[in-house]
Amino acid sequence: MRYYIDPFGCVKNQVDAENMMACLDKAGWENSDAETADLIIVNSCGFIESAKKESINAVIGWRRLYPEKKILLAGCLAQRYAKELAESLTEADGFFGIENISGIAKTAEKTCLTAAKNKPHVNHSLSKDEHTASGERPLLSLPGSAYVKISEGCNNRCSFCAIPLIRGNLASRTIPDITEECRSLLARGIKELCIIGQDIGSFGTDTASGHINLPQLLNSISFIEGHFWVRLLYIHPDHFPVQILDIMEKDKRFLPYFDIPFQHASAKILEAMNRNGTAEKYLELIKKIRARLPNAVIRSTFLLGSPGETEEDFKALLDFQEKAELDWLGCFTYSREEGTPSFSMKGQVPKKTAATRKQIIEERQIPITEKNMDRFTGQTLEVLIEEKINSPAAEEIFWLGRLYCQAPDIDGAAVIAGAAEIKLQLGDIVPCKVIARRGFDLEARLLLTPGSHSAIINHARSGSPLSSTAQS
Repeated sequence: MRYYIDPFGCVKNQVDAENMMACLDKAGWENSDAETADLIIVNSCGFIESAKKESINAVIGWRRLYPEKKILLAGCLAQRYAKELAESLTEADGFFGIENISGIAKTAEKTCLTAAKNKPHVNHSLSKDEHTASGERPLLSLPGSAYVKISEGCNNRCSFCAIPLIRGNLASRTIPDITEECRSLLARGIKELCIIGQDIGSFGTDTASGHINLPQLLNSISFIEGHFWVRLLYIHPDHFPVQILDIMEKDKRFLPYFDIPFQHASAKILEAMNRNGTAEKYLELIKKIRARLPNAVIRSTFLLGSPGETEEDFKALLDFQEKAELDWLGCFTYSREEGTPSFSMKGQVPKKTAATRKQIIEERQIPITEKNMDRFTGQTLEVLIEEKINSPAAEEIFWLGRLYCQAPDIDGAAVIAGAAEIKLQLGDIVPCKVIARRGFDLEARLLLTPGSHSAIINHARSGSPLSSTAQS
C-alpha cells in the first residue's frame, strides 16, 4: 500500500508527520506522490480559524481530485474535533489525532479496508512511544536541517491559545533520549539541529524536580563532537532561562538566535493574555541578551486585535517595537477560539481594525529589519546550502542558503552567485563573505581561492566553526 502526506501547520506538526511516515514505513507502507497513493493523509492544523479552513479545504480538494482514493484527516484538527468532523466532513474516510502516533499504521489500514468513518476516542495525552527511533525518521525539512521536538503540550495557558486544548499539558522528554536523537541525526549528515517545543524555556518543569532543564539539555548536546549548528526556537519571555547564555558564550555551535514571542507590550493586554511580563521587563531581557551576545539575533511575534485592545494599547505596542529594534517580527491577528478564556472576553476588536493594525506594524518593521540586516555586510560567516537554482535569463547558477541570522522558512535567505564551478552539495556549511543586502535577503560570495576548493569545502564539512571576524 502507498501513502502520501499533505502537511499543514507548524514545525511541531511537521515532526508529527515525520514520525507518522516512520511508523508507516516500518509497517510496510510505501511513500509516494498523491497520484499513485492508495491513501492521502492530510496532517492538519487546528490552531486558528484560517488554519482550520486550510486543512478542511485540502480534504475537500483531494476528494474532488481523486473521488476513489481513501483520505485520512490527521493531526491537530482531528485531535480536537474528531467527533464533529466525523459527522460533517464526509469527504474524509478516517480521522487520526496526535495522542498515539504509533497507531497510524493500523488506522491507515482500517481506513483503506473500509469506507466506514473512524470516530477515534480523543484525549490529550502524549504517546509514550511517539519518539521511538525518532532520529531515524524521514525528514520533511530543508537539506541539512532537522527539527528536534523536546516536549509536547504547554502549561502557560495564554488566554488566546488553543494549544493546551489540543496537545494538553507540558510533557518533557528525557535529556538522554533527546541527546541520542541529536547524535542519530548528526550521524545522518544533518548540520543544523532546531530545538523546538511549544515553549522550550519550560522544558523540564513538569518533572519531579520542577526545574527548567534547558541549560542541562544544551550542556549534554555540547558534549557531542563535530561541527554543527544548534538553533533554539520558541522561548516564552516570562521565564527565559538566562543560564543558557553561559553555554552559548562558550560553545559557538549554539547559534545566537532567539525566537521569543512577546505578543504584546500593553500592561492591560498582557494581563488579559495571562502573561506576567511587562514592556520594561521584555526590553531589559533584550538588552541583557545583546550585552552578553553582541551578535544576537532576536525574532518575535505580535498578536494584534486581542479583546479589549484600544488605540492606547496599540500605541504602547508601537513604542515597544521602536525601542526593541527586533531583527525579525511576525504578526498575526486574533482568532476567537472556542474553549479559550479569551473567547468570552468583552471588547472584541473588529477584524478590519486588527488587520489595519497588523499592516501598520509590518510596514514599520521593514526599515528596522533592513537596518539590522545591513550590519552583516562585510562579515565572514558560514552559510548552510539548501538549494541550487539555474537562471537561464542570467546565464548563471545561484545557490540559496541561510546564515545563522536566518531560521528555516520564516526569515530571509543567503544568495550565493558566481560559484558555478564549485561542486557544492545541498546541506554543506561553507564559508562566505556577505557583500550586500537585497531586501531582506543577503548576497554572499564563497571564500575560495584558485586551487583551494577542495580544502575549504572539506574544512567546512568537518572543521571548526568559522569566526565572523575571519579575513577573506
